[in-house]
Amino acid sequence: MQITPDSQIVFTLPLGAWGEWPVPVTIVNTWIVMAVLVIGGRLATWGIGPSAPVSRWRIAVELVIGMIRNHIREIGGGDPARYMPFIGTLFLFTLVANLMGVIPGFMSPTGSLSTTVALALCVLVAVPIYGIVDNGVLGYLRRYFQPTPLMAPFNLIGELSRTVALAVRLYGNVMSGTVIVAVLLAVVPFFFPVLLQLLGLLTGVIQAYILAVLAMVYIASASGAEPGAAEDLTPDKETGA
Repeated sequence: MQITPDSQIVFTLPLGAWGEWPVPVTIVNTWIVMAVLVIGGRLATWGIGPSAPVSRWRIAVELVIGMIRNHIREIGGGDPARYMPFIGTLFLFTLVANLMGVIPGFMSPTGSLSTTVALALCVLVAVPIYGIVDNGVLGYLRRYFQPTPLMAPFNLIGELSRTVALAVRLYGNVMSGTVIVAVLLAVVPFFFPVLLQLLGLLTGVIQAYILAVLAMVYIASASGAEPGAAEDLTPDKETGA
């Protein structure tokens, strides 16, 4: 029973004097997910623009984007447009990868620890980048010495440990569902696996949401932003009264 994409090699690439590079199904399925996102995003926004006529599809797309923007604003403050490319991509990739895992024969890339570690490392890199852009290098590094300089090692360990927690949390939740379905397929091959596949769809959505929210929380903490501070314009502020 293969429960992780890394255990299955699709093909190998010859590297000359360096030997061969085995390409597991994790990488292949990751490229499939990215292709689905690129093609799906292009089709979803086809003909949508400021001058395009209002349609039900345009309203649905704008509703989804508006929901993501509102969540970013409530969690992190600041301009949601600054975080949309990273947080939106992180959420959509994880969501599509999790949902495609219910397709027979498709092994979700998020069922591989290497993929979840890569996603967590993206968050680890994004946090100081946003923090430095908002507060400067010294302003960002100062947070590691608060409330006292003695806390610097512990703050650094906390930064690294939450990255490990992100990777293990996503990997564990995806893999646990895969293992349970595989076991029940051998015991009760019809009824229970169908129910668990439906449960897997719900779990995949929740896990993608949690990953995106935690990433935004970490970025907001590093940037020193206040939740709900973005675009908070009351009528008095707009009119200057």
